[in-house]
Amino acid sequence: MLELPLWGWTIAAGVLGLLVGSFLNVVILRLPERLMAQWRLDAFDTLAIEPDGQPLPPGIVREPSHCPHCKHPLAVRDNIPLFGWLLLGGRCRYCKAAISIQYPLVELLSGLASAVIVWKFGASWTAVAGLVFTWMLLALAGIDFRTQYLPDQLNYPLLWLGLLLSLVPLFVSPNTAILGAAIGYLSLWSVYWLFKLLTGKEGMGYGDFKLLAALGAWMGPTALLPVILLSSFIGAIVGGSMIALRKHGRDIPMPFGPFIAAAGWVWFVAGEWLLQQYMQLTGLR
Repeated sequence: MLELPLWGWTIAAGVLGLLVGSFLNVVILRLPERLMAQWRLDAFDTLAIEPDGQPLPPGIVREPSHCPHCKHPLAVRDNIPLFGWLLLGGRCRYCKAAISIQYPLVELLSGLASAVIVWKFGASWTAVAGLVFTWMLLALAGIDFRTQYLPDQLNYPLLWLGLLLSLVPLFVSPNTAILGAAIGYLSLWSVYWLFKLLTGKEGMGYGDFKLLAALGAWMGPTALLPVILLSSFIGAIVGGSMIALRKHGRDIPMPFGPFIAAAGWVWFVAGEWLLQQYMQLTGLR
């Protein structure tokens, strides 16, 4: 590692996070479209039907960034993370259509979260793993927020990476990681089926089970209850606020994945501190 003070590494991580956040926007927007197009082709193949001839959506890596409205390729200066959107005033340079605030928001969150990870873990391989963990959670949260879908193409790598890192071990032991993954999946799976038996409705998707299993693989089973409680708390605040501001109808389902991801990241970074604060507040030792 280069010899830099912690604040230097933190700033570098923040800049890197901004750049990665720009790529995460591409993943959030294009991965679901690519998956749905592939599912359509698979369905045609399974049913022995001639494909409808619709072109595949843009790829995640090869196709350059372009305006989603007029399809005009973006100049390099327009692709500068965070500042490009600000300099454009949130509108396309060519067609003047509004550019979603998702772009700068994801970049900003990625930059800030990346800086926090390095500030906590220092210039270490632990920080590198923490950055990957952060970026994958951000991509999953963004996709679920937009589509109410948590793709296996991100959930499973996050789960397996947590299990593999336990062999080092970097965060938890192998036994703890395996137990955390199993309990994480089965806990929400049980809630899902209990809710469905009682109401006849599906309260969440299978992607939520897999995401919590991945968090269990990274942090162990002791983190699962705090993550569930914290995600429910965050979800209640956000959901209640959106309903109060009439931004979301009471009968419209709301994705739970972003709240699980947010709670998991918060506990990953500050779980020990939050637990200490809770124990001091309640008088427990």
